[in-house]
Amino acid sequence: MKPWYSAGRLSIPLLAVVSAALVAATQLPAQNPGPATRNEFGQPDMQGYWSFAALTPLQRPENMADKAFMTREEATAFEQSVLNNRAASFEREPNGLDIGYNDFWDEWGDGVGDNLRTSIIVSPANGRIPALSEGAVLQRSSASADVLSERPARFLLGGISKDNPEDRGLSERCLVGFNTGPPMLPSKYNNNMQLLQFSDHVVVVTEMIHDARIVPLDGRPHLHPAITQWAGNSRGHWEGDTLVIHTRHFTDKIASLSQPYAAWGSAKDMHLEERFSLNENGSLVYEFTINDPATFVEPIKGVMHMRRSPDRVYEYACHEGNYAMPGILAGARRADA
Repeated sequence: MKPWYSAGRLSIPLLAVVSAALVAATQLPAQNPGPATRNEFGQPDMQGYWSFAALTPLQRPENMADKAFMTREEATAFEQSVLNNRAASFEREPNGLDIGYNDFWDEWGDGVGDNLRTSIIVSPANGRIPALSEGAVLQRSSASADVLSERPARFLLGGISKDNPEDRGLSERCLVGFNTGPPMLPSKYNNNMQLLQFSDHVVVVTEMIHDARIVPLDGRPHLHPAITQWAGNSRGHWEGDTLVIHTRHFTDKIASLSQPYAAWGSAKDMHLEERFSLNENGSLVYEFTINDPATFVEPIKGVMHMRRSPDRVYEYACHEGNYAMPGILAGARRADA
């Protein structure tokens, strides 16, 4: 286990990281397993462990402009450029040895896999996050210093002060993982998900913060809007061979869209649609649509490909029981004195 940043977050156990690093070192060839097998309920068999680790960026790089897809050759060059840029940023001792954490300790998966898109976002057509609606706020934080803002602090890492726990980012408080969403988005590590299927429910378990969403498939209505939750209230159904999950009634304490140091608007009025299907390569195609007119002038649609993982989902001990939070606040009080 390793600390990742100054607030003291600990990553997945070493065995899982080493396994992910070994996978990252090998470009896995596409497999064609034929028609999807079905479980005892007649559903496409999606059950098992999946990794959504990927180098595909959330937003399309500006130098790719209106290019929606890469060729395999371009993808290989893109992956190498990302790795080279990251390696160049590592701090080194005079003898050339890395100090700090290099890619061995990260979990970026096998590049872009069989998803040759230039960005996770596919709509808007330019692959970029759309403009904010009138009145919506983009809240930013920083790894190096607190950024003054009003509560609630909806970003994931950083803080607006060290006066109270509520002034720290949601991930620092071990409330929301910085890749679990929903929607799920790849990040530095813990990009693993377990899907369990039953006749009238599915369960989506994310490794980060070990969160589990229990999703009924029996047609029951959503909970009353007054009942809000960190991960929203989910209801699902099958459309042919596609699992569709609709989630709403998020708490207003989280953002409509989050990245580690940025939070767009509030998810209070967000409706999220997620679609899971298997493609011919055996990948689990994960599509999500954020529909939140109060935050964005148009919906955001994204697509990711998950690959089956030979590893289990490991326990995630956030801040070793979140003991770091009293330390952060106590240290600030000592500095004040």
